[in-house]
Amino acid sequence: MAKIIDGKKVSAAVRAQVRDEVVELVKRGVQPGLAVVIVGNDPASRTYVNNKKKACADTGIYSEEYALPETTTQEELLALVDQLNHKKEINGILVQSPLPRGLDEEAVVEAIAPEKDVDAFHPDNVGRIMIGNYHFLPCTPAGVIELLQSEQIEIAGKNCVVIGRSNIVGKPMAMLLLHHNGTVTICHSRTKDLKAVCRQADILVSAVGKAGFVTADMVKPGAAVIDVGMNRNSEGKLCGDVDYAAVEKLAGYITPVPGGVGPMTIAMLLRNTLTAAKLQNNQ
Repeated sequence: MAKIIDGKKVSAAVRAQVRDEVVELVKRGVQPGLAVVIVGNDPASRTYVNNKKKACADTGIYSEEYALPETTTQEELLALVDQLNHKKEINGILVQSPLPRGLDEEAVVEAIAPEKDVDAFHPDNVGRIMIGNYHFLPCTPAGVIELLQSEQIEIAGKNCVVIGRSNIVGKPMAMLLLHHNGTVTICHSRTKDLKAVCRQADILVSAVGKAGFVTADMVKPGAAVIDVGMNRNSEGKLCGDVDYAAVEKLAGYITPVPGGVGPMTIAMLLRNTLTAAKLQNNQ
């Protein structure tokens, strides 16, 4: 039976560390601040934004929410981003995705000042991650690394397989594993004999967004299986990409959904906001 990696516990430790550092920064006259922009009425986005606001309050980070109607134009959204770029009280800017149809998400990301891009999606920050000279890391991949380290799972020299090649998770995840000296393979819809490739993995990270996609015959016995998926099964129950019941019997380590990678994403956002506040105030 696999050891369950408890994301709630690890994220609580990260939050406690952030909270302590925020207290020290405030004593020195620096109040970290995060602006969260939400456009439209997507229920999942609203839940995420509420959770981020609560997490900020919990750790002493000042937060502002900008809830814009679905009819917001590209020009109006870019004007708000520009305003926040110049707002001294705001160290981090997060524009919640997905944006309503008709808005150019890429242009919005590129409009955020790189030093306030706490999602680490701006091309400047992506380039920094590529060469290993970064200030911020994308929140979900950074959370995965934190989970692996919490269990002292060695990455160096291990076969690491990432399923999914998105700019948000798959690609940066592969890069972070590489920075930790893992031997990394990225799999996707065109990968031949996916099962055979996955079975070689000492560390298997799935980020495809399909319930039950990773089955037991894809997992090497004793592997660390990290489930980034956030899906609903046929009964409407929250689940990941991994067939948890079957894979848990075989893996060495496994993350549950919910309670695995999810809580880490917000914890790492808080850490990035703290880092941004330090950098912008030479602390």
